[in-house]
Amino acid sequence: MIIERGIQRHQLTFFLNVFNRFTDKSIGYLGGVSEGGLMLFSHLPVLVDANFDLRLKLPGETVDLKARSLWCHEDVTPNHYDSGFVLYEPPGEYRLLIRSLRQYFSFQPFQASA
Repeated sequence: MIIERGIQRHQLTFFLNVFNRFTDKSIGYLGGVSEGGLMLFSHLPVLVDANFDLRLKLPGETVDLKARSLWCHEDVTPNHYDSGFVLYEPPGEYRLLIRSLRQYFSFQPFQASA
């Protein structure tokens, strides 16, 4: 029996690129977000316990973040790395991004129309 996917799969790594704010060079892709931090997927390891000025480029706006790397380890995919960052005073735009992502990827209970 073939069952078709009811929810479209989205590859976030194709959309949520993270840049160095000063050089405008990509340093990786957004892997996860929280109110006070983020996870980054990258092709190179990130220096741990260092400060970073990051930029997220969203449709119609950019979000600049000041962050400190807390950890970095090799991903299960060879030559890929996962890194965790704590954010210093995340701006309101970042909180809106988190809210939007939570809403977009949450499963709402199905409500049949009467």
